Amino acid sequence: MMNRQKFIDKFMAAFVLLAMFKIIGIVAQLFHESFWSVVGTLIIFLIVAFIILMVIAALKDKEQNQRNSGRRAGGGGNFYLETSLFDKIRSKYEELAEKYIAEKEYKKAAKVYMNLLQDHYRGAKTLEDGGFYNEAAVVYLKKLKNKSDAANCYEKAKQYKKAIELYKEMEQKEKVGDLYKEINELENAHTYYQIVADDYISNNQMVKASLLYRKKMENTEEAQKVLLKGWEENKDAFNCLNNYFANISDVKELETQIRDLYQKTPLFKKLIYLDAMKYEFKKDPKLQAVTRNIAYEIIAEKVESRSEIVNELKYFNPDDEVILKDISRYKTGRNRMFRN
Repeated sequence: MMNRQKFIDKFMAAFVLLAMFKIIGIVAQLFHESFWSVVGTLIIFLIVAFIILMVIAALKDKEQNQRNSGRRAGGGGNFYLETSLFDKIRSKYEELAEKYIAEKEYKKAAKVYMNLLQDHYRGAKTLEDGGFYNEAAVVYLKKLKNKSDAANCYEKAKQYKKAIELYKEMEQKEKVGDLYKEINELENAHTYYQIVADDYISNNQMVKASLLYRKKMENTEEAQKVLLKGWEENKDAFNCLNNYFANISDVKELETQIRDLYQKTPLFKKLIYLDAMKYEFKKDPKLQAVTRNIAYEIIAEKVESRSEIVNELKYFNPDDEVILKDISRYKTGRNRMFRN
């Protein structure tokens, strides 16, 4: 019992001493911070100090009552008392921070989190939630070494140059291009977009490269070249061909491209071309003749080695019940032939 009392007395003495040093430190901030900023910090500290003293006083009263009533505690009493004390103090800090947030005093809440609870992440997040993006970015960067969240905050604050430098350090080249485009530095933006496009192409991600050219660099011609390259070099061939056709809005031009590309298609890629024709057939009635004829030609070439290919006819004759019966008769006859 006496050990607990001594602990509380020592804790209070140490707290008072530390409080004096803290007050001196806060006053010293007048040399490099504004008067009202220092006053605000001092008020917060005094409120928290008062709360802590009230908690300690309550614990002393409780201890005195226990001693007067003759209660005795086990050997782990000191540990329990220390844990209880610090939990109560922490709880008071949490309540204070939540109170400030409810009152939209985000900077004060952030100071409680960072200075008293030593939780810099919640401090930074509170500043960010309150719209103090520059201040949040500094905490993310200096205290947490979190470049990603810092860059995001600088971007929200429209501090694009600072955000760009961080994204460069993180090698997020497409994001760098986006921000250069945001501030209308198109040459710099295209330089970084080109680096990203080259990386996509070297990794055989032709569709991604084409999307970058078309949507961000506004270069449809280059986008089509990349897709055509992917189709010809068999790098994600179907998606390259499908996107190549999708980028042609003029129906007559599309019909010409469908016909011309088919003439250059090697035998081993004709089944891929057939799959692409299913999509083009549905786009416009004006494309149905050319796509159907190409499909018939491919099916005729492949039917001897792949009899199941006759099923593809139904995609190009969706309303023709006769052809469905013909397909069924063909399959039945072929099965009978193999049984014999």
